[in-house]
Amino acid sequence: MEKNNWKGWLYLLPAAVFLGLFLVYPLIDVLTYSFEEGYNFASQTYFSTGLYNYRYVLRDPYFLQALKNTLLLVLITVPLSTSLAMLISVGLSSIQKLRELYQTVYFLPYVTNTLAVGLVFMIFFKRTPYSDGLVNLVLSWFGAGPVDFIDGPYWAKMFVLCFYTVWVVLPFKILILTGALASVDQTYYNAAKVDGTPRWRIFTKITLPMISPTVFYLVITGFIGAFKAYSDAVALFGTNLNAAGMNTIVGYIYDMLYGDSGGYPSYASAAAILLFAIVLTITCINLLVSRKHVHY
Repeated sequence: MEKNNWKGWLYLLPAAVFLGLFLVYPLIDVLTYSFEEGYNFASQTYFSTGLYNYRYVLRDPYFLQALKNTLLLVLITVPLSTSLAMLISVGLSSIQKLRELYQTVYFLPYVTNTLAVGLVFMIFFKRTPYSDGLVNLVLSWFGAGPVDFIDGPYWAKMFVLCFYTVWVVLPFKILILTGALASVDQTYYNAAKVDGTPRWRIFTKITLPMISPTVFYLVITGFIGAFKAYSDAVALFGTNLNAAGMNTIVGYIYDMLYGDSGGYPSYASAAAILLFAIVLTITCINLLVSRKHVHY
């Protein structure tokens, strides 16, 4: 028995070494940088140690704006995209003809380049001296005035960013949920139909509990992915996200390292640790909630 245990640990050794080198060590390194004030990559020196980097980041208006944008993006897109994916997946599961065609069409945005999709969204939403954009054309049919969704008010830019994010993540969630729905034992549905159970009750009492582990997985990965959002904002608003007021936490970290105000690895490390703490806290909360509402 002990020999078999040693074999198991031996099989896990390559993965443990890989995680240690590329996950644990970088995290410890970043944590160390976050306490070193004025760290310089070139000279490998710093002034002193303490919490100054965290105080600076938490008072920086650019970071606070990025935090606000990221939280709004997470709170809007994760529930919305998961709910829409659920509705579409249930609809796809209930049809027989052309199901594969519809699944392929819904999956196309997921395999399309992010920047290419962002360019298309800019064409749809951006106002130019020559055109108000396709979306404003549709709004004019209902008597609404033109809105510059790319360079206009904050709410309009946030709407486009959320719309774009949902559009990008929706196909993957539809694919996963469609597979989960297909794996549900049809015996439960047949028994419910014999008893004359309404459809909404079948969904809430049979379908949702049976696929709850999958839904929980999508919520967790959705939260993590939304907190790491950066390329979506760049695709819509360009690289100068601070000027547009649409930066994210990952964008703030990148700017501190490589942007016009770059060269501040200590501030970037402090922001990265704060992001890690936020994501870890939300993940732990979701895990606690899942104990009561997820049926394994």
